[in-house]
Amino acid sequence: MSVLYRMMVVFYFIGAITAPLEVFAADYDIDAEHTHIMFQIKHMGISNVKGSFDRFQGTFSFDPENIKAAKASANISTESINTGVKKRDDHLRSDEFFGAAKHPSITFVSKEISEIDGNSFKVSGDLSIAGITKQITLDAEFGGIAKDPWGNERAAFSASTKINRHDFGITWNKVLETGGLVVGDDVKISIEVEGIRKQEKAGEKSAQK
Repeated sequence: MSVLYRMMVVFYFIGAITAPLEVFAADYDIDAEHTHIMFQIKHMGISNVKGSFDRFQGTFSFDPENIKAAKASANISTESINTGVKKRDDHLRSDEFFGAAKHPSITFVSKEISEIDGNSFKVSGDLSIAGITKQITLDAEFGGIAKDPWGNERAAFSASTKINRHDFGITWNKVLETGGLVVGDDVKISIEVEGIRKQEKAGEKSAQK
């Protein structure tokens, strides 16, 4: 066996031992029972009306070692808006606001992860409300990964952002005697997301080994 051949064999084994293991992002389904999509908006310029959306579904893909590769998508039922007052919720579902009959879903699809600092990062993506799509950026924080008592792996995040409802064609308002407006323009959004890792199929699990 030549010296050159022996050297090639040695380098091959060194490379195989020291090469980094490929890490695969895990896929999760959003757990609606432990996820909250909340918002607040100014009322008459002096107080905040708070509400939430009660029905939604979505997925995300995440690897703590490669946050930049994370992806997320969600579909929210417009009809499920809930501010605790039926008359107000019916008005919000009407064509003067969300137009729930024509636009039954609010959707979000992530496009880019940036400005990663530890467990904090920004998620940019397309938000579609009332038939209009705009890019928004969420300030997000990874909460961690844990196993529940039934053996399911769970991952959690917090996220927040602020949007202007006029950007999505939601412009209804009334002028007060003082000159102010009944409904504010800026909407603060805060999200608490918990997902359950999808079960791998046998073929997929073998392929990743």
